[in-house]
Amino acid sequence: MNFTRWSSRLPGTQRRAAARRTDRAISPTTRPTQRGESGQDGGERDEAGEAPRQHRDDRQPARPGRVDPPEPRGERPVPAARGESGQPPPHAPALEDFPSREILGRLPALVALMYGPEHRVAYVNDAYTAAFGPRPVGSTAADACPELAELGLSPLMDQVLRSGKARTVKSRKVPDQGSYTVTCLPVEVPGEDGGGGGVLVFAADVTDHAEAAERLRTSERRQRETAVTLQRSLLPQKLEQPDDLQVAATYQPGGEDAAVGGDWYDVITLGGGRTALVIGDVMGRGVRAAAVMGQLRTAVRAYARLDLPPHDVLQLLDGLASEIDASQIATCVYAVHDPNEGRLVYASAGHLPVLVRDEDGTVRRAADPTGPPLGTGGWLHSTGTIALPPGSSAVLYTDGLVERRGEDIDEGVAALERALSGATGTPQVVCDRLIRAMGISADHDDDVAVLVVQHPTRTGVAAELFHNAALDLLGGVEAAPRARAFASGVLASWRFSPELHDLGVLATSELVANSLQHGTPPMRLRLRRTDRRLIIEVTDGDDHLPRRRRAETEDEAGRGISIIAAIASSWGSRRTPGGGKAVWCEFALPA
Repeated sequence: MNFTRWSSRLPGTQRRAAARRTDRAISPTTRPTQRGESGQDGGERDEAGEAPRQHRDDRQPARPGRVDPPEPRGERPVPAARGESGQPPPHAPALEDFPSREILGRLPALVALMYGPEHRVAYVNDAYTAAFGPRPVGSTAADACPELAELGLSPLMDQVLRSGKARTVKSRKVPDQGSYTVTCLPVEVPGEDGGGGGVLVFAADVTDHAEAAERLRTSERRQRETAVTLQRSLLPQKLEQPDDLQVAATYQPGGEDAAVGGDWYDVITLGGGRTALVIGDVMGRGVRAAAVMGQLRTAVRAYARLDLPPHDVLQLLDGLASEIDASQIATCVYAVHDPNEGRLVYASAGHLPVLVRDEDGTVRRAADPTGPPLGTGGWLHSTGTIALPPGSSAVLYTDGLVERRGEDIDEGVAALERALSGATGTPQVVCDRLIRAMGISADHDDDVAVLVVQHPTRTGVAAELFHNAALDLLGGVEAAPRARAFASGVLASWRFSPELHDLGVLATSELVANSLQHGTPPMRLRLRRTDRRLIIEVTDGDDHLPRRRRAETEDEAGRGISIIAAIASSWGSRRTPGGGKAVWCEFALPA
């Protein structure tokens, strides 16, 4: 490739070549210099101040079409780029050359200059005058500028004047005027004595931003109020009060800056003297979490009516939680109290442990089993037990009571144990004391639910209203008359009315006969009296649950459960943990 020929087509190459040909046409002795004299290096300079190349006598004339190769670097300065004149930049004015008073006067922000310890007015710009009116020069801010006091700037200007440091306050509101973000700057104000101190007040109008923020806060506040209202409406309006337990619960939503969560609790009377205790927490915020909570609480009550074991209830809830909203998960504890056994049988889905306080103040923590939260799926929940003897209390709670930022949650549970060890009184009093002891206030960053259950110790007259009696049903058909005789004697000793006595004996006869015909050993009859009801229960080793059916006229069997349903206040059946079933009925006692 002929580089010389191709280089002549490059941008600028032809101009440089033409310039060199022009240089050769001018004699070195007649070329003018920049200053009319030679440079220090003895060579002449051209009009641009550049030294010309040295000409040799033996230089060959350039052939037509030939372009000289580029000169080595350093011999000539690079020509100025296209569009550049090569002249030095014009003189830049100093800051003092600008009319500062005119600039301040045209600013859209409010500017006021105060001087002296009394903050006398030295200058206000047009924007300030348009907003608050003219201010006489030399008057004090306290007399002539009430808006500064309304913005709370008087102490701020004193502080700036003393410290010499700038201070800023954001979104201060002037009644019937607007909102401003104000910066106070210390300035040196020349005076007769050569100097003094002053404050430059610079206020930016942020009324539109403040109103938008207020509208947003109002919307959030309404949404929060809606969520709180929904949350409270979905919680039990009045707790069921079992015969053998005393219960109380407290729900406290988070502060104004905290969105409402999905905490809930419930107390469900299962029948046969048993009670289900539930507490849970939907891991979410706002109306959606409250709605999910309401659906889960309704489902828990429905599953509880089936009188299933706690782990089966959680297993059903786990699948339901995934169907309600796959993005929402929840923790839950479902526990059942049986007064005949004196213990809590519970299952936990990722929830915090149940705490039990004995009568002497010792606090015990329910151990595992604890499975993953509801809605995760793929886990078989299991059941645990913890003793709840007379005189003890159990506390079920959500994480808002014990969880703190920057602290391990186990430390919060330990602090709750210490608070519970010294908490005595009624269940409601214990709830209030735990809330105070854990530092829960109206500004707490999470909502809190607490459920306190007490198994009271009864003495004296109260103890006479609670009795238990049990009989193992041994043998064959002869067990039925023995069971009737036992029930008759027990009910007579409990001083029931003749009518209730006869109904109780009839119910015992039907339940025992049904168990002897359809059940398997071991069989057991249990009678229980509380201050409100009489409970009759028969257990056996067969897990087939009876159901009520319509018997035909010619049928010799199938009427036992119908008779029980007709004479008793309520009846039911359930499977027992060790295998088998229990069939029970209740009779309400007169007030």
